[in-house]
Amino acid sequence: MIDMDQIRQARILVVDDQLVNVQLLEYLLSASGYTNVTALRDSQRVLALHREHRYDLIILDLNMPGMDGFAVMAALREVEPHYLPVLVVTADPDKTVAALNAGARDFVGKPFDPPEVLTRIRNMIETRLMHNRLYEHGSQMEQAVREGTESLQRFRKAMDATADGIFLFDTGSMAMVDVNEGACRMLGYTRAALLAAGPAAVGLAQLASEQEQSHRGQPLPAERELVECELRRRDGDPVPVEINWQADDGILIAVARDVTERVIAQQRMRHLAHYDSLTGLPNRTLFYRTLEEAIEVARDKGWQVALVVMTLDRFKMVNDSLGAALGDELLSQFSNRLVRCVKSREAIGRLGGDEFALILARARSQQEAADVADMVREQLRAPFDLDGHHVVLTASIGIAMYPFDSTDPHTLVKFADTAMARAREAGRDGYRFFTAGMNVQVLARLDLEMALRRALEQGEFVLHYQPKVDTRTGRISGVESLLRWQRPGVGMVYPAEFVGVMEDSGMINRVGEWILDEACRQMAEWKASGVGEMQVAVNVSGRQFEGELEHVVRRALERHGIAPHCLELELTETVLMENAERAADVLVKLKALGVAVGVDDFGTGYSSLAYLKRFPLDKLKIDSAFVRDLVANPDDAAIARAIISMAHSMQLRVVAEGVESEGQWAYLQRHHCDEIQGFHFSRALPARELAELVLRNRAQPRAAAVPGSSQPTVLLVDPDVRVLAALHRLLRRENYRVLAAVSPLQGFELLALHPVQVVVCEQRMPLMSGTEFLSRVKELYPGTMRIILSGDTELASVLDSINSGSIYRFYTKPWDDAELRQNIRLAFQQFWREQAGRDPDPDQPAEK
Repeated sequence: MIDMDQIRQARILVVDDQLVNVQLLEYLLSASGYTNVTALRDSQRVLALHREHRYDLIILDLNMPGMDGFAVMAALREVEPHYLPVLVVTADPDKTVAALNAGARDFVGKPFDPPEVLTRIRNMIETRLMHNRLYEHGSQMEQAVREGTESLQRFRKAMDATADGIFLFDTGSMAMVDVNEGACRMLGYTRAALLAAGPAAVGLAQLASEQEQSHRGQPLPAERELVECELRRRDGDPVPVEINWQADDGILIAVARDVTERVIAQQRMRHLAHYDSLTGLPNRTLFYRTLEEAIEVARDKGWQVALVVMTLDRFKMVNDSLGAALGDELLSQFSNRLVRCVKSREAIGRLGGDEFALILARARSQQEAADVADMVREQLRAPFDLDGHHVVLTASIGIAMYPFDSTDPHTLVKFADTAMARAREAGRDGYRFFTAGMNVQVLARLDLEMALRRALEQGEFVLHYQPKVDTRTGRISGVESLLRWQRPGVGMVYPAEFVGVMEDSGMINRVGEWILDEACRQMAEWKASGVGEMQVAVNVSGRQFEGELEHVVRRALERHGIAPHCLELELTETVLMENAERAADVLVKLKALGVAVGVDDFGTGYSSLAYLKRFPLDKLKIDSAFVRDLVANPDDAAIARAIISMAHSMQLRVVAEGVESEGQWAYLQRHHCDEIQGFHFSRALPARELAELVLRNRAQPRAAAVPGSSQPTVLLVDPDVRVLAALHRLLRRENYRVLAAVSPLQGFELLALHPVQVVVCEQRMPLMSGTEFLSRVKELYPGTMRIILSGDTELASVLDSINSGSIYRFYTKPWDDAELRQNIRLAFQQFWREQAGRDPDPDQPAEK
């Protein structure tokens, strides 16, 4: 039995280049009663000292300059070829397995856990001393056996004193002649039952035979041979053990230590090193290794490999709004769905965050990869249940192919990432295959990012200002600041070409602060120069809104002495709705400062009217997409009218952007849109030109777009100018105002500019037929009387239009002058009768 005095007197060598670690270990050992401790900071002296003193335990740091722990263990093998009494110390769990493979008996981690360190030191010393004792017992075994049963019993007591299992074999019959209590506890047998079962029952028969043959006729080794294997318990469960073997004059001794805890720890460390703890999928390291192996096999077999990389769209919004715990739950649920798309779980990996990847090791074609991408998208169609919140997400997917795109695994992943980014930019919920052009675009994007950073530092950004006009007064009511980049060697660059890069690179916050400050500085300059106060609208990005926007605005206003009401901040619906609760709080703070707040590009997002009512807003800006075809598209016109009506009911002003024609201006003015912005009045101008425009506009405001005439008006639409001329001569005798258009688009423009009661058009026209034109006119101006005048003999579509109410009358060419005049006169009379029974229509004048 090894008593504590022997353990405390054991020779211990501490090797660590860090003085604080040496001092800590010396203190722990001395405080625990160990009396023979040597400390060393020079790892190159370990071998010489061990030759001289034969230490019972060497506590060795792995990470040392000059000669690290692995090199020290390799050198010690010259002295200790079979058993290294080394306990390694490391702060890197990934090195522990390598250290054990290099011969270390055990390990402890940094920072130290004193109880664990002392326990492992004691166990290793006890094992070392027990091995020495067994060696000594082996040399005396023949005499001990001859001395009889009393000596054997004393030896048995010594064996029973250790927790390790000890097995004694007769080398002649290879029968198990004795075991200690440790072996019985380890395998779940009584001593008699274990001896009766024999070595084969516990998995020792073959090992013992091999050891006996290897030691037969050989001299006794200086150190016992160490073997790692598994023994079988009585209930059939395996027990991982570490066995030291010794042969001595007819007796073979096996000392087995249960290393279950160490094996479990090693397996856990290997799993943590290679698998994602949240989803259980291979992590980036293991995934890259799997991809490398798949490419090596594909290279030998001539196969293709498809790499599919994906990211969840709008995951950040879900994570921010529902919390990180439910965000993790979403990733876990998605990973389970992703497994259904491939045959092997090992072919999937989580690369980080919400980015996942999968490998198609024997892809027959690009179509197979596309099919898998569609399967992934289909798996996302069903909502995720996150603690009662039902969330539907989409994915942006990028695909790269071996060997066509790259033969290098890391490059292949980079290319798939590039394709994924293009899929996200294209509108999300889709996939893209990598092309060589994308790599060129990536390099160009990097060059653009570097140039943008220089632009901010070197003052290459400027602001232009586009005026807004009050439709009631015709005066400029404010301006919108628009960023421009005067890039050296290129010229003026517009935001659409670089704002996305600024947002992705994080520059948008710094540039946004500069825009706010520059707009306030310009307002102060205008005020001092005689232009006076001018309300300037500044666009705010989502990233700015997430930061300390209130403080940035306050500093800019105070620095330049600007009245808060002169500053308007424009935000998109998407920015407001990404985190509606926080948006409401930020807007309340901004309104408390006194600045105005407007919603830009209204109608293109997904805002809820219930939420919109909660935001303290001043303006809504109709997106140019609804203004572009306003006078010709009934749907766009209806949306614009609905936005105007809704905004006014909420006491908000309405601005229409993208107004490029007189007809759009007139239509919006007629429907009470408050402000107009667009090229029809002015493009965005430098500050000096804008100041000049403001002064001219004050002297001579823009005239009203809507004429006040109430003269009965007829619109003629026909691509044949001769027909238009003949109809004009016919109808001018009736004192009508006659408007003529040679195309449907020109007709829509005239309808927007003038109140029209009767429309006469040709059936066969370019772009659209007369019946389609009049159907749109009915939706846009339902009170008009609509007449087809045509020589087309195909009457089916015309009759359908008459039956649906789109057409009032149909006349063929050539016409009878008197009959046509009379019927147009009747059309006007019908118009006035119907008008008298309707509510006032802003598109029609009251009868005089």
